[in-house]
Amino acid sequence: MLQRPQPTEHDPYYGLYIDQAPEGDILTILENELETTLNLLGDLPEERAGYRYADDKWSIREVIGHLIDTEWTFTYRCLCFARRDPASLPGFDQDHWARVSNADHVPLAHLLNVFTATRRSSVAIFGSFDDEIWARSGVANEVSFSVRSMPYILAGHEIHHRKVLVERYGL
Repeated sequence: MLQRPQPTEHDPYYGLYIDQAPEGDILTILENELETTLNLLGDLPEERAGYRYADDKWSIREVIGHLIDTEWTFTYRCLCFARRDPASLPGFDQDHWARVSNADHVPLAHLLNVFTATRRSSVAIFGSFDDEIWARSGVANEVSFSVRSMPYILAGHEIHHRKVLVERYGL
């Protein structure tokens, strides 16, 4: 079973997410968290998906769009590090991406299908890694990350946003 990353394997900011990931097999956790998110949002009426709890906050659709963007970005980073790509990868401005994503005009069911496909793809590639690959690292947004920190970040990130959806969006 993959060991939880140490604080030296990521920027301290990402400890917020890693700490929220439950104990256990991280690939199973990623699959279970996806199911929990789908159960939360699967029956949400389309007219509710545009809800924002404040004018300057993302809609529910945009939150899901952000989860998708983050999943793709961090899985790509993970793959680059796993393949020993020497390039320093850029960061991404999540607020800019959300503004220009068009997620608020995409049906919620489609967004959930994309998130499902993206997560399953992440789990599939992560499932091909061995201990030596998990120990590799790389640089993104001028921060060093281990390969094994990425799935924990993704799991905790999803949990964080799901809590926001429950607490602030009333789901």
